[in-house]
Amino acid sequence: MSLVGPRPERPEFVGDLEKQIPFYGQRHVVKPGITGWAQVRYTYGATVEDAMEKLQYDLFYIKNLSLSLDFFIMFETVKTVLLQRGM
Repeated sequence: MSLVGPRPERPEFVGDLEKQIPFYGQRHVVKPGITGWAQVRYTYGATVEDAMEKLQYDLFYIKNLSLSLDFFIMFETVKTVLLQRGM
């Protein structure tokens, strides 16, 4: 696991999501992270539609993978924690 990357999904849901959402498995080409682009740009989601939306953010992250994007995500995460917007 790394600091920044797509947040891992609970294993019991991965198989179902891979069947229902095209390209869902692509998010596993990079190490999962504690925080990620989907976490700083999208709210918590519990539906398949939410998982599809978060996948778009994860694919954007994978496509644009860079140290500067990682630093920006870490900055946004710290800002969210300090301003208590994640509650």
